[in-house]
Amino acid sequence: MSDGAGPAARENPAAFSSDDELGYLRSRTPFADGVPLTLDEPYRLAHLPLVSPAHPGVIARKDGRFYDMGRHPTVFSLVLPIDEAALAASAAFARLDAEIRRAPFAAKIAWDILPRRADRLHATLCGTISTVEAPVIDARTREAVSRIGSFTVEIRGLFSGNINRGRLYLRLYPERRDGTNPIHAIQTAFGRQPSDLYLVGLYNLVDDLDAEETAVLAALIERWWNEPLLRFEATGLWVLGARDDLVLDADLAEVLPLHAGPALSMPRLRP
Repeated sequence: MSDGAGPAARENPAAFSSDDELGYLRSRTPFADGVPLTLDEPYRLAHLPLVSPAHPGVIARKDGRFYDMGRHPTVFSLVLPIDEAALAASAAFARLDAEIRRAPFAAKIAWDILPRRADRLHATLCGTISTVEAPVIDARTREAVSRIGSFTVEIRGLFSGNINRGRLYLRLYPERRDGTNPIHAIQTAFGRQPSDLYLVGLYNLVDDLDAEETAVLAALIERWWNEPLLRFEATGLWVLGARDDLVLDADLAEVLPLHAGPALSMPRLRP
């Protein structure tokens, strides 16, 4: 992936949003001694059918929800792309990934999913901006986004949330610019309320964890909570269409630059 993210500037390091301002602490899994981590209903409906379709806990479909074995009509969202090559080249991330691969729960991770998603890692900023057809973004919104300008982001990890238990994420911390969060400016440009969770879905479990495995995961999350994995400069956004929540079947509709000037080129996503 080459469009939408660039290397962070080495001079004048940015001050990043803190956990006091963001929602990660409020939204993390409430681990408790001796209590195993079980895959929750949202995960068993939207994610488990994609990574372990024969699992007895799969919810194939549910009244009032548009999932059918994890798939749904095309939903377009505004996302911040993550350069998988830059992440893979990070020594800190390599250490985290190696620790996860040695963990007692490693056999319960859907490792085959990672290469299929490598060119479409992202954090969603505005979900469901259109369905079925790609959105028509007006000139006023485009101009507002371009005026925001590029900004620095720090990736930290690891994270398990209080919903979608079974998916493990990395966390984004945007720079603070003149006391403000530039992601909020992006969301305002699209008419959305500011949010405080910017998560990069990475690992997926294929089964519940037992109490010992859960304790190892909880300790790993705690140990890596404040560790920076990668800093990069966000230079553009993607309008990404997907027919499942893991974006295994995804279309890149458009790249929106976070600056005035020529449009960014459109990377090709592997089928």
